[in-house]
Amino acid sequence: MVDTVEALVDGGRASAGPPLGPALGPKGVNIGQVVAKINEKTKAFEGMKVPVKVLINDDKTFDIKVGTPPMSQLIKGELGLASGSENAKTHKVGNLTLDQAKKIANMKHDDLLGADLKAKVLEVAGNCVSLGVNIDGKDAKVFQKAVKAGEYDGQF
Repeated sequence: MVDTVEALVDGGRASAGPPLGPALGPKGVNIGQVVAKINEKTKAFEGMKVPVKVLINDDKTFDIKVGTPPMSQLIKGELGLASGSENAKTHKVGNLTLDQAKKIANMKHDDLLGADLKAKVLEVAGNCVSLGVNIDGKDAKVFQKAVKAGEYDGQF
């Protein structure tokens, strides 16, 4: 039987304190080894909250499954923003390049529903709408219409 512990940790900076330590303690695994493995696997997401699952086997061996941070976290991280806009319709807080949008779409690849990169970038653009972030110098909704109209087809 496999025991599972799920937690939201700081990328590259998990510790034996809460939420991991108290959840792992009763399971009998080496908490130091688990934390080291989590930090190794999440260092690319430093500064972001990352969902992790620790799968503990009967023999006390373990596997770590790392999710990806929420897309809004990736967008804010890419732009160095502390938060999104208070009023996304009237106040824009940043501009994502098309390459940055593609990078985020690739990071979230397994979690997105789009069939191809173009559809996945449209999902990133949808998150930009609510954060008050432009894409390629355009309002995110205008960018989405341009992509659907084929203006960016050569870039996917």
